[in-house]
Amino acid sequence: MSRRTEQAKQIWLYDTTLRDGTQGEGISFSAEDKVNVAVRLDRFGIDYIEGGWPGSNPKDVEFFQRIKDVELIHAQIAAFGSTRRAHIAVEDDENLKALLRSGARVATIFGKSWNFHVTNALRTTLDENLRMIEESVAYLKEQGLEVIYDAEHFFDGYYADKAYALETLKAAVRGGASVVVLCDTNGGRLPHEVAEAVRHVRAEVDVPIGIHTHNDSGLAVANALAAVKEGAVHVQGTINGYGERSGNCDLIQVIPNLQLKMGLVCVPEERMRELTELSLYVSEMANMRPDPRQPFVGRSVFAHKGGAHVSAILRHPETYEHIPPESVGNQRRVLVSELSGASNVIYKARDYGIELSKDSPALRKVVNTIKELEHQGYHFEGAEASFELILKKALGLYQPYFELVGLRLTVDKRDPLDEPVAEATIKVKVGEHILHTAADGNGPVNALDSALRKALETVYPQIRRIKLVDYKVRVLNERAGTAAKVRVLIRSSDDGKSWGTVGVSTNIIEASWRALVDSIEYGLMRANAAAEPIKVSRPV
Repeated sequence: MSRRTEQAKQIWLYDTTLRDGTQGEGISFSAEDKVNVAVRLDRFGIDYIEGGWPGSNPKDVEFFQRIKDVELIHAQIAAFGSTRRAHIAVEDDENLKALLRSGARVATIFGKSWNFHVTNALRTTLDENLRMIEESVAYLKEQGLEVIYDAEHFFDGYYADKAYALETLKAAVRGGASVVVLCDTNGGRLPHEVAEAVRHVRAEVDVPIGIHTHNDSGLAVANALAAVKEGAVHVQGTINGYGERSGNCDLIQVIPNLQLKMGLVCVPEERMRELTELSLYVSEMANMRPDPRQPFVGRSVFAHKGGAHVSAILRHPETYEHIPPESVGNQRRVLVSELSGASNVIYKARDYGIELSKDSPALRKVVNTIKELEHQGYHFEGAEASFELILKKALGLYQPYFELVGLRLTVDKRDPLDEPVAEATIKVKVGEHILHTAADGNGPVNALDSALRKALETVYPQIRRIKLVDYKVRVLNERAGTAAKVRVLIRSSDDGKSWGTVGVSTNIIEASWRALVDSIEYGLMRANAAAEPIKVSRPV
């Protein structure tokens, strides 16, 4: 670890999202994705970026070729591999050759720490395993590489045979490893077990100690923090905890715990505010839905619903927030529901630039309206656009963009084997003008959406930018069967900004219409849309 000279640096971060993270079910990156993620990790302040196993697949080979042409500002790229095979000279081992061909200046190699693995997985002797470790590290070191040694299954090995597990680390040190990393490969150890082992290793091994944990017991982050508390200075993990089985230690959680809670420097202070953005970026590249409850960065983790809680955070946010959300690039959200009080509405109104006093008659009206609608089945936590419309209508701050005169839907199925064809006919009023049109769709809601847009786009051309991106239906009282009430949630977007709206009815078309109208009206309100003059060349 001599490459680092920053005196303020206390913890070195090693990211293995591009290698260990891709072993998670459903996770896959193209070579281009891997390069883009590496650039983002470098900009954030990660010290080591493990690019993959260059001897294992063509994609990793391509990554190492392409990353050579990228000018990184901070991080070093590490190539991953294993020690030499048993009873083979290091210079003849194909895996070690692949590490050298990768062009990476850091090699991370793993070896066996658990005597059970040596005799049953490698099927070799304990002495030969020690030679494999020492000779492999020394060989790569002689070729000018920095070598990080990952002690695979270290904690299982330590509690099976402490003396032998320690000997494997000492073999890596004799070979010239800059760091020895203790791996909880099965993810089954508890924090006090990790702490005890790290404490013992520090007394026996005279190089920096690293920690690599898996989350099979839900303790990967806790175990990493326990190791650091005992003196580990190198932490391995993945962004968002991606990885095999239950995943790896989540760097998105570890980093703020280390830096904001334990006072240890990991990344530049100004980068910490990019933590949420980094998490979302990697989830997007991995094509994985972000976890709204992910600590520190999830959309829900600074969301407040209970009226008493909101009343408190209006005065002192620290009453219900362990850190300021903006310190990790997140934001506080106040939810509106049947649990809401006046404080929730006051807080939300401020978001919209509206000041409400606690004795305002409009405030009580809005609170009662929300509670009644939620009793009917409405749900505003995912439909804040519908809430904003309700608020502005109650305060007389909203002018409707159109008025429904009438609509008709037909579904035609002409043959048992054909898909039904839906057609919507709609008549709306804008000002003094009546607009009447029809459209087909893949289904009744799609036809309705198409007809409404077709009617309005000549008056409000901004509507062309509003896209419906998600549509969800939930049955609220299943026991009522086909007569059940349904809730429809629609998510729309316009130039990267998205919003949610809601509608509830026993008629799925009516519920969809209510959510759809809110979606369009909110989008037009955001765009400050004004009606275009209507040129009538024929009777409308």
